[in-house]
Amino acid sequence: MLLPILETAGAAVVAWYLAKLLFGHRETGFAAIAAVICLGATMGQQRERALELTGGVVVGVLIADLLVGLLGSGPLQVGLMVVLAMSAAVLVGGGTLLMTEAAVSAIIIGSHASSSLGVFPVRPLEALVGGGVAFAVHSLLFPPDPVLHVGRAANEVFSGLGRTLRDVAGALRTSDPALAERALAAARSIDDDVRALGDALALGRETARLAPRRRSARGVLERQEEIARHLDFAVRNTRVLARDTLRYARSGGPPVPDLADAVDDLGQALWALAAAFDESGDREEPRLLALRAAARASGAMARHDNLTLIEIAGQIRSTAADLMRASQAGAPDDSGIPEASTEEMLTSPPGGGGA
Repeated sequence: MLLPILETAGAAVVAWYLAKLLFGHRETGFAAIAAVICLGATMGQQRERALELTGGVVVGVLIADLLVGLLGSGPLQVGLMVVLAMSAAVLVGGGTLLMTEAAVSAIIIGSHASSSLGVFPVRPLEALVGGGVAFAVHSLLFPPDPVLHVGRAANEVFSGLGRTLRDVAGALRTSDPALAERALAAARSIDDDVRALGDALALGRETARLAPRRRSARGVLERQEEIARHLDFAVRNTRVLARDTLRYARSGGPPVPDLADAVDDLGQALWALAAAFDESGDREEPRLLALRAAARASGAMARHDNLTLIEIAGQIRSTAADLMRASQAGAPDDSGIPEASTEEMLTSPPGGGGA
């Protein structure tokens, strides 16, 4: 937390001195205030969103400063300024956060006397200075680490998917409908985490493109994006797997430990993949574990004649395919990992795999 604090303090100081340089010896404290507001609002936002929020601050300041000159200051005037500033934010297509920033800025300005530099109100110009400094400091000088941001978002997906696979394996091992219901609920809850991971990747790509200090992260982000794409497929297949498992458990079928073992292998492959997400670590372990899960599922498919169990085995193999493709993300041509087709991957397990 120390870096964001120092970043905010530095932006406020730079905005104050820059406003002094531009507007003379008059009081220029609002440039620093605007820098702090804009920096707090734009942290973790994409460039377009950051500019939109900065615009909300400027709109609120402009409306409030004009009205203070016409109506004076006071609680009723502040209320009117908030209404007009938020309405203006809505008219320009802003969302809730932009409306809030416009309202906060209007309240701050509405509590002070109007300002002017000739015929122009000064505080909106100060807001532009503060917003520009905040944007430059956050985007160019002290950009966030995109790999760290993406890694944190990915951890939520890995955790949710890991819990789901654990509960699916438990439900198959015990034929417990309550455990299967919990697995399905967990699978459905991962969607928000997948969307957050997509947002983090989009922000990371933008940061790596615009910030010179973060351009070295582009290769890692490309690999993480490829992993995330296959991870999304694995989440979808696991949701179907949990739904089929719940249907089987509700039908009163007996436990199926062979399929439970296959799902356990999926879970191990997932955690091995999570360990290699931030760095190009061991690709072979998640690949072999996924292959073993597919082999166990293929063996179970041949043994069982229950249609639901065959569908469960098929979903296990599909999820194994997703995890294996994810483990190969960003692998160089000379990595030694064969470019196996889906059919070869699922039907040609390594030695020692199987039920």
